[in-house]
Amino acid sequence: MKKYFWLFALTAIICSCAETQDEKATPLMSDIESLYGSGQYKQTLDSIMSLRKNYPEAIESRKRALKIWQNASLKMAQQDIARTDSALQATLKAISSTGNIGKRNMLGVKRDSLKARYEAMCGVVRMIHYRQSMK
Repeated sequence: MKKYFWLFALTAIICSCAETQDEKATPLMSDIESLYGSGQYKQTLDSIMSLRKNYPEAIESRKRALKIWQNASLKMAQQDIARTDSALQATLKAISSTGNIGKRNMLGVKRDSLKARYEAMCGVVRMIHYRQSMK
């Protein structure tokens, strides 16, 4: 019985010295935070996907990464809204200044497409804000 106790104790000591998944994920989390801080949101999301794939048991790192994921997604959506709004305003100006009916019709199609994209991205932003407020 005594030798089993020592075997169990030795096994426990060896296992406790092993590096946890969160400790292994620390360098990647550092990269994720620096990418987010520098405004490289697409690379941030790609790195978070890598973290999820390579360290599925790094619970604390994944919790921190989820917050960064939401913030990076929000920033990307906001940037997309700004670009879409600028293109929409330029298209509206072009529609009002052109006299050619064929060109006006094509610009009208482009306007409708940009409006749909704008509304969809606004919905994405609302959903992200809703999910962030739930926590």
